[in-house]
Amino acid sequence: MEIAFLLVTLILIFSVVSTLLLTKKPDENYRSSTKRNTFNLTLIYVVIIFLALISLGIYIWLT
Repeated sequence: MEIAFLLVTLILIFSVVSTLLLTKKPDENYRSSTKRNTFNLTLIYVVIIFLALISLGIYIWLT
């Protein structure tokens, strides 16, 4: 269980640092590409939710 907490903490720290590094460069064309950005974000959420459900299923199956 401690390994899981450590892994989640490391992923969280990596995500925060990556986000802060990427946001230093503003995108001048963001408003014109809103539709593409919305689609990409939705796709990311769908993939993450799908992977989370698979992970939950494996966790329940193994315990």
